[in-house]
Amino acid sequence: MAAHIIVFGNEKGGSGKSTNCMHVATALVRAGFTVGALDLDLRQRSFSRYCENRAGYSKKNGLDLPRPEIVELPEVDPATLNPGENIYDRRLTEAVAGMEGRFDFIVIDCPGSHTRLSQVAHSLADTLVTPLNDSFIDFDLLARIEPETQKIIGPSVYAEMVWQARQLRAQAGLSPIDWIVVRNRVGTQRMHNKKKITDAVEALAKRIGFRVAPGFSERVIFRELFPRGLTLLDLGDIGVKNLNISNIAARQEVRELMKSLRLPGVDVNF
Repeated sequence: MAAHIIVFGNEKGGSGKSTNCMHVATALVRAGFTVGALDLDLRQRSFSRYCENRAGYSKKNGLDLPRPEIVELPEVDPATLNPGENIYDRRLTEAVAGMEGRFDFIVIDCPGSHTRLSQVAHSLADTLVTPLNDSFIDFDLLARIEPETQKIIGPSVYAEMVWQARQLRAQAGLSPIDWIVVRNRVGTQRMHNKKKITDAVEALAKRIGFRVAPGFSERVIFRELFPRGLTLLDLGDIGVKNLNISNIAARQEVRELMKSLRLPGVDVNF
């Protein structure tokens, strides 16, 4: 069977793509699936660094932490390109073709900007996860709104790119993209701005066709895990027996995210 492709995309940096991607990828490996991973942010490589930190920490401490297999984009000789073919299109399609049949899931972390690689990756997505911070600055990538009434005027740049990806998949006879907008860093208190964003996201979801899922709150633990390449699901493996209230809540957020994705064949029980 073909691998199920999960793309983490948003044209704004700092939305939590790499953190969400790492937690989902390692959760799938923990559940017994084989997972291949591509990092399309060729400059910052945050997801690749996360995985490298994990491998280094595991080796140093004699651990065997489950992790996805990072696959590099293959180099392509420009002379082999067809007339008008983009080299990044070829590199990505060859990478994915080489991963098909080897993995149950392929996770792709896109850069926080509009690139050709990101554009093509979106058209390959079976599941598209778009992390969104609880801010109208982030929301502006999805839709333009009237400032006084918060009425949606129309889709914005990122939503238009997703629409184009959907059109390409439809033309190729592929299944529709299951698009999930994941709300990260949502405030825990009942605030007026929080309600405005909630209403705007829910209205837009009905209009352009995505599901809304809970993401990760703003917690220090997420920033502390990156240097060691750890996730919230690893704490027991590294000897943390008594979790504090914040860590328990954070781990539950990971579980809720996995349930919300509704990935094929995945029974969330960890």
